[in-house]
Amino acid sequence: MTAVATNTKFAVRTGGSRQLAGTGALLRLALRRDRVMIPLWVGVIALMVLSMPGSLESVYSTAAERADVVRQLATNSSLRATYGPVFSDSIGGLVAWRIGVFAGVLAGVMSLFIVVRHTRDEEESGRQEMVSAGMVGRRAPLTAALLAAFVANAALALLIAGGLAGQGSSGALALGLGTAGVGMVFATMAAIVAQLTESARLAKGLTGGLLGAAFVLRAAGDSASEDGSHVLTWLSPIGWLENLRSFADERWWVLLLFVAAAAVQGVAAYELTGRRDVGMSFLPTRPGPAVGRLGTAGALAWRLQRGSVLGWSLGFFAAGAAFGGITKGATDLVGDNDRTRDIIERMGGQSGITDAFLATMAGMLGMVAALYIVQSVLRLHGEETSQRAEPVLANAVSRLRWASGHLLIAFGGSVLIMLLGGLGLAAGYGQDLGPIVGACLVQLPAIWTIGGLAVLLHGVSPQVALGAWGVAGAALLLGWIGPALELPESVMDLSPFGHLPKLPGGDMTWTPVLILTAITAALVTAGLAALRRRDMST
Repeated sequence: MTAVATNTKFAVRTGGSRQLAGTGALLRLALRRDRVMIPLWVGVIALMVLSMPGSLESVYSTAAERADVVRQLATNSSLRATYGPVFSDSIGGLVAWRIGVFAGVLAGVMSLFIVVRHTRDEEESGRQEMVSAGMVGRRAPLTAALLAAFVANAALALLIAGGLAGQGSSGALALGLGTAGVGMVFATMAAIVAQLTESARLAKGLTGGLLGAAFVLRAAGDSASEDGSHVLTWLSPIGWLENLRSFADERWWVLLLFVAAAAVQGVAAYELTGRRDVGMSFLPTRPGPAVGRLGTAGALAWRLQRGSVLGWSLGFFAAGAAFGGITKGATDLVGDNDRTRDIIERMGGQSGITDAFLATMAGMLGMVAALYIVQSVLRLHGEETSQRAEPVLANAVSRLRWASGHLLIAFGGSVLIMLLGGLGLAAGYGQDLGPIVGACLVQLPAIWTIGGLAVLLHGVSPQVALGAWGVAGAALLLGWIGPALELPESVMDLSPFGHLPKLPGGDMTWTPVLILTAITAALVTAGLAALRRRDMST
């Protein structure tokens, strides 16, 4: 009896620490698994931010030019909705205006991916159940996931603060901490959503939807207010980042909003994870019909990817409409600034400034669409490594039929989202439907080339398939900062987008389009041939 009482007393006293047992080991495992993904995300976001000062200094070299652009921005609601208000005419203030919102959004995306990857994704694959059979506390996996997200955001904050210190140490620190703060808010938000759903894909989609809603709230508030004081702006964590007012009399107390939101959401996530079994959720997946309706591998692939296609389609239409809406305002903002005009014409082709700006926006949509096609192609990688493909291939389904269903959605879906992006761009601009849609569709051969490379990498080995993200990210980075840095043409041509005709306004040349399409066909053929020959992951 005494022994029983003693053991009970011991369990109660150490119960808190036992809940976190194994956290250090799981954190090391998470960082090891993400040793490529986290540095890539952090490096790309930091490089986007740190490339801005040099670009802006070359465009607005004098204080008078910077003051003039700030006055114009104050009266342009469409640009405020896209980038937010500008609070200072210093180079640092313009950097915070130009890239702050987008850096915060990307930090949120990075963080939600990290947290879902090491929580719900692990449970869905069954790996977490094996890990939990050892000396691992109930809340250790969630803690390790949040700490991994914290490490990534802390590294991002340090790079931004250190890289921009020359523009003002306090402003650089504020922008770095604010960007990391947005990341941690959505990391803890993803931790909650991961407890509510049984699917990692759904958890990412729902958290991504909340991130999109935060951006829309911020945009609506900023379009209605010149100083970021609208209530809708304050309802969004992205709005908190801009209201931190980096490089402009920083409001340090705004950081408390990030801390409070992350703490409250973290506590909620911990409470939820302690009330459910591993692999279960509070919103269980609805069971399907007794007799299945999916008769082909292609139908299964569509069932798995239809939510992603719908989300990307709606997002591209909305983004296109936003870009189209700012076209006239952006051309007014360029005015007589020869440096800005030169950058836009380098990105959009040597034509009128309006056509060049529209061509630039069509190109940006294309480079973002490359991320979609990589994600869609690598669904093959996810199905294979999680061993969900094995039961499908055990039936009368060949590897080519299994893969072709996903590839049809990947390549066909890119056509759909670029078409909707073009329609949104034309709707926002209010004219030139045909030329603008054509400018978006001409991006497809470059998108497909990156998708074909993803097929080849997966066909060769699942271990190298994730390298396709690096290729898509490099193409986006070249297109984003290459013209501003005046990179040589030989470097810009490393991206398939550098070979496409610049439409609208430029001449339509079919040779690069046909060459890129032929390269895509060769890459896909080689990838499928390699997939047929190698062993499937086990």
